[in-house]
Amino acid sequence: MKYLLILIVCSLIFWKRTASAQTLSLEEIQQKSKEKLPEALNTFQEFLAMPNDGHFPEQIATNLAWCNRKFTSIGFKTQKIVSNGVPHLYAEKIVDEKKKNILFYLQIDGQPVDSTKWNQENPFMATAKDEQGNITSWDKLGNSPDENLKIYARSASDSKGPATCFISALELMNEMKLSSDFNIKVIMDFQEEMSSPTIADLVNDNRELLDADYLLIMDGTRHISNLPTLTFGARGIATITLTVFGAKEDLHSGQYGNYAPNPAFKLARLLATMKDDEGRVLIDGYYDGIEISEADKVYFDKIPEDMNELNKRLGIAKSEAVAEGYQATMQYPSLNIRGMGAGWIGKGVRTLIPATATAEIDLRLVPETKGDRMIELVKTHLQKQGAYLVDAPPTDEERATYSTIVYFKAKTGSKPFRTEINSEIGDWLGYAMDRATGENNYVKIRATGGSQPMASFIETLDVPAVSIRIPNPDNNIHAPNENIRVGNFREGIQMCLGILTEPLK
Repeated sequence: MKYLLILIVCSLIFWKRTASAQTLSLEEIQQKSKEKLPEALNTFQEFLAMPNDGHFPEQIATNLAWCNRKFTSIGFKTQKIVSNGVPHLYAEKIVDEKKKNILFYLQIDGQPVDSTKWNQENPFMATAKDEQGNITSWDKLGNSPDENLKIYARSASDSKGPATCFISALELMNEMKLSSDFNIKVIMDFQEEMSSPTIADLVNDNRELLDADYLLIMDGTRHISNLPTLTFGARGIATITLTVFGAKEDLHSGQYGNYAPNPAFKLARLLATMKDDEGRVLIDGYYDGIEISEADKVYFDKIPEDMNELNKRLGIAKSEAVAEGYQATMQYPSLNIRGMGAGWIGKGVRTLIPATATAEIDLRLVPETKGDRMIELVKTHLQKQGAYLVDAPPTDEERATYSTIVYFKAKTGSKPFRTEINSEIGDWLGYAMDRATGENNYVKIRATGGSQPMASFIETLDVPAVSIRIPNPDNNIHAPNENIRVGNFREGIQMCLGILTEPLK
C-alpha cells in the first residue's frame, strides 16, 4: 500500500509538470511574441499582397492556396470544402480524439477596393506609416519596430491581420514543440464580406467534421479603449432598398419645376418619419423586447469608456439618444441610411427633376429582434405614411392612382448571437487573457455593433461563440486607408498564444 501511494504521488507530480510545461507565463508570451514580430510582419506583407475580393474566383483560389501552404507547413491536415460552388479551406490538428475540439473561424476575404481613394498607390502593397502619415521603409522596421506605426492595406485589420497573428502563434508553438490541450479545427471563409452566402450549407453538410465544443472568431475590432477585447455577441443585419418614383423620365427643372413632384423630397420626408431629432427610431414596436437589467448596467459601467473623447475622435457634438452610453446602445437594433441617390451631383450636376430617388438602408439586429419581423415593421410604417409599395416598376395605372409609389426590396443577412459572459468559455478565455496580456488588462464586451455570419455554426453545431478582437478601433474598417497598429498586431500574437496554451478545465 505504501509503495502504491508513492507511485500515485509521483505520477501526479509528473502529470502536473507535463501539463504546466504546455502553459507559458506572461513574460514568456511577451518575449516570444516580440521575437516573432519581425518575421510575422513579413508574412503579413506577403499575405496582404494578394487581392482578396470574394466576388472573383481567381482571387479566392490564390488566397486559399497560400493558406493551405501555411497550415500544412506547421503540421495541419487540410481539406478544401466546396459548398454551392464556392471553395472553403478546413485545417485541423488532432492531438487526442478524446479531448475537446475548438473551432477557429478565419475571414480571409476583404471589401472591394477603389484605389483612387487611398493615400498610397497600391492598396494591397502594405505600407508602414507613423502617426503623422509619414512612410517608414519596410526594411527599416527592424527587430523592434515602433508599435505606434500602422500598417496600411486592404484587409490589414479585417481580417488578414488577426489571421496572421493566429498563424504566427501556431508557428511559435511548433518552434517551441508545444501542443494545445485541445484539438484545433480551423475553417477559412473567402466570402464573409458577401455575408457568407454558402456557409450555412457548408456547416450543415459537414457537421461531424466541424463538430466543436467552442467557436472562436478571429475577426472584429477592439473596444474603443483599444484594450485587448473579448466580445460575446454580435448584431445581425437586414437590408432594405427604397426607390420613390416621380415622373416616367427626368424632367427639365425650368419647364416642370413647381408642377412635377420631385421624388427626392418625397423620399426625404419618408425617411424623416423613421427617426426623431435625437436619433430614436419612431417605427412602432422597433425596440420591443429589449431589456437592459441593472446587472447589465453595472457591468457596462466597469468598461473604460470616455464619451467626450469618443465624440471628439468621431468629430460629433453629441451622440444619439437611443440609450445611455456606448455599450448600452449596442444592445438595441439600429436603423441606418447607408446610401442615397437621385439625379447628379458635382461636375455632372444637371438642372433636372430626377425620375427616381433611392435610399439603401441597413438594420442591425439583436437576438430579441428577428430580421423578418423588423422588415415588416418598416414596411407597415411606410404604408401608414401613405406609401404604395411595389416590387417592380409601377404600371401606368398605378402611376395614375397613387401619388407616392415606393419600390421595396429587403433581405436578411447574418443573424445576431449572444454568449453568456459568465460561462465556461468566458472563464477559460479569461484565464488565457490574464496570462497573455496581464491580469484584467482586457475587456469583455456583451455584444459588438457589427455583424458576423456565425449563426449557422452556433445553431447547427450547438456551440458557444466568442470573438477575439485584435485591431485598433481607428482602423478605417471597410474604408479606404484601412490599417492595423503594429502594437495591436504584436498583442494579437500574444492573445492567440495565450489562448492556444491555456489548458481546458
